[in-house]
Amino acid sequence: MTYVHRLSPALPVDAGVLGGKGSGLVTLMRLGLPVPAGFVVSTAACRDFLRDGRLPGGLAVELAAAVRDLETATGRTFGGADRPLRVSVRSGAAVSMPGMMNTFLDVGGPSAQTAADRLRAAVEAVFASWHTPRATSYREVHDVPHDLGTAVVVQEMVFGDRDEHSGSGVAFSRDPGTGVKAPYGDVLFGHRGDDVVSGRVATRPIEALADREPAVWAALLDGLDRAERHYRDVCHVEFTVESGRLWFLQVRPGGLAGRAAVRVAVDLADEGIIDRATAVRRVSARQIRAARVPRIRTGTPVLARGVGASPGVATGRIAVTADQAARMAAAGPVILVRPHTSPLDMHGLAAAAGIVTTIGGPTSHAAVVARSMGRPAVVGATALTVDPATGRVHTPDGSFAEGTVFTIDGTGGEVVAGPAETTTDDAGPHLSRLLGWATPGG
Repeated sequence: MTYVHRLSPALPVDAGVLGGKGSGLVTLMRLGLPVPAGFVVSTAACRDFLRDGRLPGGLAVELAAAVRDLETATGRTFGGADRPLRVSVRSGAAVSMPGMMNTFLDVGGPSAQTAADRLRAAVEAVFASWHTPRATSYREVHDVPHDLGTAVVVQEMVFGDRDEHSGSGVAFSRDPGTGVKAPYGDVLFGHRGDDVVSGRVATRPIEALADREPAVWAALLDGLDRAERHYRDVCHVEFTVESGRLWFLQVRPGGLAGRAAVRVAVDLADEGIIDRATAVRRVSARQIRAARVPRIRTGTPVLARGVGASPGVATGRIAVTADQAARMAAAGPVILVRPHTSPLDMHGLAAAAGIVTTIGGPTSHAAVVARSMGRPAVVGATALTVDPATGRVHTPDGSFAEGTVFTIDGTGGEVVAGPAETTTDDAGPHLSRLLGWATPGG
């Protein structure tokens, strides 16, 4: 059995073998988009590792051969002193599990042997992270089979923190909250990608690229358009800009909230990218129900405003740690309020009725996980300060103990104290048209 596959446009696109990330990278290469050189360790190697408790026999030889090919492709030496090759080692299951498994950046070494040992250790650690509590909890919440295993994607490092013309970001081809046809996302100049998706650092809107790096902006728009037309769906990409050059690191299609899913399906049909029957099949009953979005009634006093990252309204007692959220949820709805979230918070995120972070943007970890679970979320609510030591949330106008009831609006980004009256938005013309197409003769 072959466990290691060199990234190439000729490689068959098979998420069951390459994982979602690896398959997406092959697709990007076929579309003529820039992808760092690399290779994929297949899901079969992970399943063998999980069964036997060790890396499969022969994998070390395949890794060594793949590294030699990568050295040839990049003109760099893995473990060399001059022009050293550094690699990223990332998980990539067939079903997206954002941030739930280990990632290793800048893997290398003073010698070739050290670098090889570190690469094998990183691959093993990614495989082992399949069974971490956070990954297991995520699979249980999303009904993902526990026996799939993950692929591992190894690529030449590209550095978003190299210089003033470098950065990292995440972009959607259309707004994931509303479905409006406009690029949407976050960018950080002078930072690596993990700072963007973690929510630890305040990001800038993706449009900031247009003024600062217009050539990169144009290339990103072109890439988003190519990806959307290929998948015939809204797409989500992760990218790095290294010294003014754009590199795509990941692509995923779909994954929209209810109203956005409805609008995108109808708009794609209007644009001739899909037909009406496909549009109807693409939108689930759950998404249709979620298209009628509740909102906090206008005029309600607001404690803080952030960015609406996942639509809906949630009311519950505030918890300031994931552990507390998981405990408190047994007695009723909980709003998890954190500076930012990480995969280690998965048990609290799964237990919470709504999520608030004080920093981070709409493509941060908290936002992505909330949308995947259909939970209302507000990110970047900078007027709030979370103090886990005392279990309190501070605002310029007061301080609130853990257990205080908050209400959040994941569309408008409002956070209010206590219960709040709500209204339901008109679902708009897109839902009416879609339902009309679903009726006989529609």
